[in-house]
Amino acid sequence: MPSERPRMMSGMKASGALHLGNWMGALSNWVRLQQDYDCFFMVADWHALTTGYHHTSDLPRRISAMVVDWLAAGLDPERAVIFVQSSVPLHAELSLLLGMVTPLGWLERVPSYKEILRELEQRDIHTYGFLGYPVLQSADILLYRASAVPVGQDQVPHVEMTREVARRFNGLYGPVLTEPDALLTESKVLPGLDGRKMSKSYGNTISLGESNQETVAKIRSMVTDPARVRRHDPGHPEICPVFGLHRVFSADSRVSNIETGCRAGTLGCVDCKAELASTLTAVLEPIRSARQSWVDHPERVDEILEQGARRAQEAGRHTMEAVRDAMHLTRVRTPDAI
Repeated sequence: MPSERPRMMSGMKASGALHLGNWMGALSNWVRLQQDYDCFFMVADWHALTTGYHHTSDLPRRISAMVVDWLAAGLDPERAVIFVQSSVPLHAELSLLLGMVTPLGWLERVPSYKEILRELEQRDIHTYGFLGYPVLQSADILLYRASAVPVGQDQVPHVEMTREVARRFNGLYGPVLTEPDALLTESKVLPGLDGRKMSKSYGNTISLGESNQETVAKIRSMVTDPARVRRHDPGHPEICPVFGLHRVFSADSRVSNIETGCRAGTLGCVDCKAELASTLTAVLEPIRSARQSWVDHPERVDEILEQGARRAQEAGRHTMEAVRDAMHLTRVRTPDAI
């Protein structure tokens, strides 16, 4: 990859097949950014354990399904390094060393810490790993000396945490780690089938890899304006998740006509849903066609991940040598291949 380009790093938890919300929230931005950045895209399988250590038997399947969706959506292994976090042990070493200098209070004040504890109160996640995940996340970024991390506005505090960790380390041991900047990217939050945020935890998603028939059936089942009982009743599109998806995926001129017809009661919900289904299946067709070729050749996916791990290990090796030297630790020879 051309060395003159700035370096960017990002990742996703190993959660399996992706849905429209994942695509519009991050993946479509990644595809665009790989044109201008040296990109490192990581499958965060260790991070998946912070809240899901109870069930790991299907982790390999989830990793494979997610990477297939990445590739089908347009991530290019010739332009980006695509790898699995646990395939590069340097992440764990740097996380351990950063944990030695990260104050406990910083971790307890991370905005998402108490929020996730409340959301998943039925699970026992009062663990060292869950409390310390921001340190591991910082290591993921700092290992590659990335200058940019693409995030939405709500994720800026996570990047700031990484900057603080780097700043503290550099203050103690000298200027070794690169403080990354948050690269604010457009991130659309999509409504799900039930009107809530599209999320696997709500079971209200439209998957990138499902069939067109499944997508059509799901859209037919979507909730709409509850006050609109009959076809000719005036509607309120601002509260309708079907219209919310039209605003993202339909042409601007058509969105305007749909809104007018809904408010006037001249466009029925059945017809509105049918048009949305047609639009979405057309938008997703290139991804779904490309996806099948990767599904049919899993050995190609494995090869991409193996090559990505080697490239990531080599890139991180230089950082770890500098970190060990700065901390006056014994320098060890890291493997060149995974």
